[in-house]
Amino acid sequence: MKPSILASGFTALGALAAAAGAFAQNYPDRPVRFLVAFPPGSSTDIVARIVAPKITEILGQNVIVENRGGAGGVIGAQAAKRANPDGYTILMNSSAMVVNVSLHSNPGYAMSDFIPILQGPTTPNLISVHPSVKAATLKELIALAKTTQMSYASSGTGTTPHLGMELLTRTLAKVEMTHVPYGPATAVAAVVGNQVPIASTSMPPAVPHVHAARVRPIAVTTAQRSRILPNVPTVAESGFPGFQEHTWFSFFALAGTPAPVVKRLHAELSRVLQMPDVKERLDTMSLEFTPNTPAQFAALVKAELAKYARIVKESGAKAD
Repeated sequence: MKPSILASGFTALGALAAAAGAFAQNYPDRPVRFLVAFPPGSSTDIVARIVAPKITEILGQNVIVENRGGAGGVIGAQAAKRANPDGYTILMNSSAMVVNVSLHSNPGYAMSDFIPILQGPTTPNLISVHPSVKAATLKELIALAKTTQMSYASSGTGTTPHLGMELLTRTLAKVEMTHVPYGPATAVAAVVGNQVPIASTSMPPAVPHVHAARVRPIAVTTAQRSRILPNVPTVAESGFPGFQEHTWFSFFALAGTPAPVVKRLHAELSRVLQMPDVKERLDTMSLEFTPNTPAQFAALVKAELAKYARIVKESGAKAD
């Protein structure tokens, strides 16, 4: 290659770098959108609405929460994929995002369409029942399901509460239950209204109903018991050693978003989630944030993609 061509190439690269730097320096100069892949009242939505006012103050621009729920987070991810990669649309999704690429033959997006910014709060999943269900433990619930046709409401097709329940019932307990996909909040409401006897959801929408005795908690899915419901045993304690499942709620940018913008968003979102008043609000719903880097989150996404591909295959779970 001739020196003049090399020089012009370096000049072009330098101009691009300078333009990206200038863009990041002025970012944001207009409102930012949190595109939430689940409906109002969901755990993902709750986290978004806790974070949005704080990040608004820090960035000096309004952060607008826009819900695009449906298909267990698929519709929101598809909508985010169509946005410009400029840092003004941030996808907020749950761990369903990595499940859906295996569960659906064509989810309409790939993980390569997004850049992991920050793994946000995590929570155990909770199996709960209507008070009329004659089962106080997971063992009793499974025994009942082996003699009575039962159904369960989940946070939606492709969510970890759905897939974890499929793994537990079909693969481990060898019992058939009919899956009825809802949203996180509406799944609990369906059990409260005795439309469906069992719910498998993340904890935040369920905890108020547990405290009000409108649903009975049966088991949490993490390795350790929840601090919020310390008397509720884990699935592992209830006869299924090694069972461990949880849900995370996280932030993604579009592929192609300038690196300085991703770096700024990571720093500010991490800062907000560690604020004492934010942490206090998260704690009341059994949501826990552990600081992490984009690289660490990207490594987790890669590992979870492989994990859920295996679970989907083993459980025989399908997109309803």
